[in-house]
Amino acid sequence: MTKAIPILMYHSLATKKKGTVLRSIHVPPKRFSNHMKILKLFGYTALSMRALVPYLKGEKQGKVVGLTFDDGYLNNLAHAAPLLQHLGFSSTLYVVSDLIGQHNIWDKHKNIDPNPLMNELQIKQWLNMGQDIGAHTKNHVHLNKVSKHDAYEEITGSKQTLENMFQTEVSDFCYPYGGFNQANIEQVKAAGYETATTTIRGRANYNATRSDLFTLPRVFIPYHTWPLRFYQKSFSAYEDKRVHKS
Repeated sequence: MTKAIPILMYHSLATKKKGTVLRSIHVPPKRFSNHMKILKLFGYTALSMRALVPYLKGEKQGKVVGLTFDDGYLNNLAHAAPLLQHLGFSSTLYVVSDLIGQHNIWDKHKNIDPNPLMNELQIKQWLNMGQDIGAHTKNHVHLNKVSKHDAYEEITGSKQTLENMFQTEVSDFCYPYGGFNQANIEQVKAAGYETATTTIRGRANYNATRSDLFTLPRVFIPYHTWPLRFYQKSFSAYEDKRVHKS
């Protein structure tokens, strides 16, 4: 039987009023806390993408999930890092390298409220609390909608900036908006990353091939993910059946 590893996808940790534009990308901090406690209760460990790779390759086996946060929101530092450190969990924060310390300016045309991003010092705090970072391009662009040259600059430049700024290897990448093409996949490989995550719905498999590691599906956790649905999305075929419906 194929064993599956859920890679959980969060964005912002905040409570938002009904009617908020793109409310789904926020998760209330208390709800997030409950999700992590459910993992702990059932004997699972949440891991950063770097730590998850041996499990994805089939080199290790265990009750693990991947844990990722897209964009680098400041509220992740306040509401996730202390809890994850307490539980002995790790995670990957996908950082938009040229917007560190700013806000989600890529959303301004959608009438979405500004949401602060961590600055350099705050990202260092994140790292010092046992968490990891990955790259999310320089400017949060649609890689499959820009030129091949610009995509290359976004992919390689984000890695270089983050590694120079934080003196740590950045081995994991995330495609903004989940948009990519075959050329982008090859560029990510050539840049020296070990993994790349998408917004394709589903769980990753044990014994993933090298190719699989650059188109990893994830389990999106939206605002109204109550405990039972969280369990279904993480530990049943609930998301796998929707893999082609994203």
